[in-house]
Amino acid sequence: MSEQQSVTEMFDDISPRYDFLNHLLSFHIDKTWRRKTSQWVSQDHPASILDVATGTADLAIRLAKDCPSSQIIGIDLSEKMLEIGKKKITNKQLGDRIKLQIGNAEQIPFPDSTFDAVTTAFGVRNFEHLEQGLQEMFRITKDKGMIAVLEFSHPEKGFIRIPYRCYSKHILPLAGRIISRHHAAYRYLPDTIEAFPKAEIFMNLLMKAGFSEVGKREYSGGIATLYYGRAQKKHVLSQ
Repeated sequence: MSEQQSVTEMFDDISPRYDFLNHLLSFHIDKTWRRKTSQWVSQDHPASILDVATGTADLAIRLAKDCPSSQIIGIDLSEKMLEIGKKKITNKQLGDRIKLQIGNAEQIPFPDSTFDAVTTAFGVRNFEHLEQGLQEMFRITKDKGMIAVLEFSHPEKGFIRIPYRCYSKHILPLAGRIISRHHAAYRYLPDTIEAFPKAEIFMNLLMKAGFSEVGKREYSGGIATLYYGRAQKKHVLSQ
């Protein structure tokens, strides 16, 4: 079994309690991070959005609220996570605005330059090949389209750094294991956060993939970071 298949199977296993645990273990701050990300994207008024590694569609649903003229597609490898997302979309009567489907972030099943914006929340750290996934996100984004990546990060300064490290390494895995009854999943989370590239390195990877005007916005003292950029394709083609 490949690493990607193992990760997909893990998310299938924890899907029934995924939303509950996300909100509980983040003290519901994750909702604020998604709202700020969605509002950032809404400034562009994108007509079409692809939400990569959409999970249970929390960001896609928020985008539908803040981008009322957008059509949104969410892709993910976990069928069970998507099933939960589809129920939420139906309950909120958003089926005409949001479509979910199985899709690999490293082989996105859409033609070049299809979407005005591409987003992802807490998904890129699960990519088996990060650079390939970012290149795919660039490929399917239209010229001058936006990328918005919300991801956990490493608080480097201030009072929050030490307690956050303690929480992520010890308290989060224990609480996640007890509630989800999945021994590996909530050890996996802090491990992937720790292994994720530092901000400057990740922004360089975005630029290497083809994005320009790359920047970041830190949330909650650097616990989470929104990375953004633009797909300047005409510039790339003229090189």
